[in-house]
Amino acid sequence: MLSNLKLDKTAEKNIKKWLRGKYDDETKNIIQKWIEEGNTTQLTDSFYKNLEFGTGGMRGEIGVGSNRMNKYTVGAATQGLANYLNKFYLGDDVSVAIAYDSRNFSPEFARIAAEVLSSNGITAHLYPELRPTPQLSFTVRELGCQAGIVITASHNPREYNGYKVYWNDGSQVVAPHDKGIVEEVNAITTVSKIKFRGVKKRIKSIRPSLDKKYLKAVKSISVSPGINRKQSDLKIVFSSIHGTGITMVPAALEQLGFQNVHVVKEQAKPDGNFPTVVYPNPEEQEAMSMALAKAKEIDADLVLATDPDADRVGMAVKDPTGEWQLLNGNQAASLIIYYLLKAWKKAKKLTGSEFVAKTIVTTDLIDKMAEKAGVKCYNTLTGFKYIAQVIRETEGKETFIGGGEESYGYLIGDKVRDKDAVASCAIIAELTAYAKHNGISLFDFLSDMYKQYGFFYEGLISVTKKGKSGAEEIQKMMADFRKNPPAELAGSPVILMRDYKDLTSTNLINKEQEKIEKGMGIESSNVLQFFTKDGTKFTCRPSGTEPKIKFYVGVQGKLKSKEEYNSTFESLKAKVKQIQNELNLN
Repeated sequence: MLSNLKLDKTAEKNIKKWLRGKYDDETKNIIQKWIEEGNTTQLTDSFYKNLEFGTGGMRGEIGVGSNRMNKYTVGAATQGLANYLNKFYLGDDVSVAIAYDSRNFSPEFARIAAEVLSSNGITAHLYPELRPTPQLSFTVRELGCQAGIVITASHNPREYNGYKVYWNDGSQVVAPHDKGIVEEVNAITTVSKIKFRGVKKRIKSIRPSLDKKYLKAVKSISVSPGINRKQSDLKIVFSSIHGTGITMVPAALEQLGFQNVHVVKEQAKPDGNFPTVVYPNPEEQEAMSMALAKAKEIDADLVLATDPDADRVGMAVKDPTGEWQLLNGNQAASLIIYYLLKAWKKAKKLTGSEFVAKTIVTTDLIDKMAEKAGVKCYNTLTGFKYIAQVIRETEGKETFIGGGEESYGYLIGDKVRDKDAVASCAIIAELTAYAKHNGISLFDFLSDMYKQYGFFYEGLISVTKKGKSGAEEIQKMMADFRKNPPAELAGSPVILMRDYKDLTSTNLINKEQEKIEKGMGIESSNVLQFFTKDGTKFTCRPSGTEPKIKFYVGVQGKLKSKEEYNSTFESLKAKVKQIQNELNLN
């Protein structure tokens, strides 16, 4: 009957493998039902490939099949990780910390991971309840674990779940461990290779004392505790959007002294179905709508919202007309660094050995502010694991102040080695209190930053090209940009090209080339950047895991007064749109 459905050969092969293998009866019955119904779409989507375990882990829709998140794909991933850890730490005691978010099946997948690890002689430290991803990063270091696992699909739609792997420094795995783990996972070709039967004594429940230690670490990033106490009535609206943020963000704000925090109750209960939003992503206006409505109701000073695993945070400010504006990731990152540099200077904490870090696609406003403050700014490839790599390589020699990336992820201090929305909420509240203490609104504080350093605006366009032909088209786009760089962008000549694939920087005026230094978050990567005479930056970056290519356009101008904020903002947006049209990126 299966042969009559005319399925993709790989899908048919995987279906037969699952029907004949040591999979549970419930799983087999579901597959058989799809076959009897002739549901070729479901069968194809679920089995046409194996869910890919990439250098950071895996992510996919929950369900039955080789291309889905389920007990077997989670089991295979964990078995591969266990094999790598036991080979790398040959003869040593190995332990792994495990946390999970509010998504459907997250507790079950976390338990499966713990059982597989324990059956391979590895101690699994498992959180008994959901916790933020950054807390897992902290826990790996605090418990001295060799690795960590988080069950999360970040801010993806409700149908998804995922699996992220961390190394012993609390950062997501980087070379050579990332590829080594991938090889071991890919070697798990049959379910019989997975050791599912757990060893109870090797599964340890993480105690509540770790919560207190993590919150203490968050509290330590405060630079202006006295101001926080004086502004304890600051009106803050917070939404966890049905995720893990509810477990730590209110407590973190309270311990910094903020006593007027209004939690959006309709979104406070962790729920993997995310019933009040279409998409649990604080970057989206729709996901923030309840928090914004609450802010208008109580005339708040600040709006904050975290994604399901609380590694990203969205924020909103009230403009002079009383309307609330969502800040994008570049604006929020800039505001955090602007405050930290001011506060560190005032506290006489700047000694000349401090640094900030960001990714190469994040706003250059941060570079400009750091330079003015006499603080080094490291630029890394996209991905917080590279910022963590810089922190690791400078440990004991330089002091990390903070950093971030345009995709709403920020980190303050070095006790966590990944994006931390809990700490970010704390420091955003503190900078808002700092502004209010100085007699200005958060919007004024933002405008002052732009007046001092220039108004920077960044736009992003993501183009999806599916299938084999789509992948070829993306590669052709990159080849064309390499061979024929744009001569100008919005009337300004392009003077420099950086090609991270061969790590070269080319002056397009005199054709002189320089090598881009490897290390400190930089390695060979298929990314191109172009810079114009007037400071415009254009970046092309194909995704390594999805059939898409991203184009980032950064422009800058001058802001004379806060009254001109909106008009300046709109003119910069128009310039980005002009460049997108010139390059036919729509």
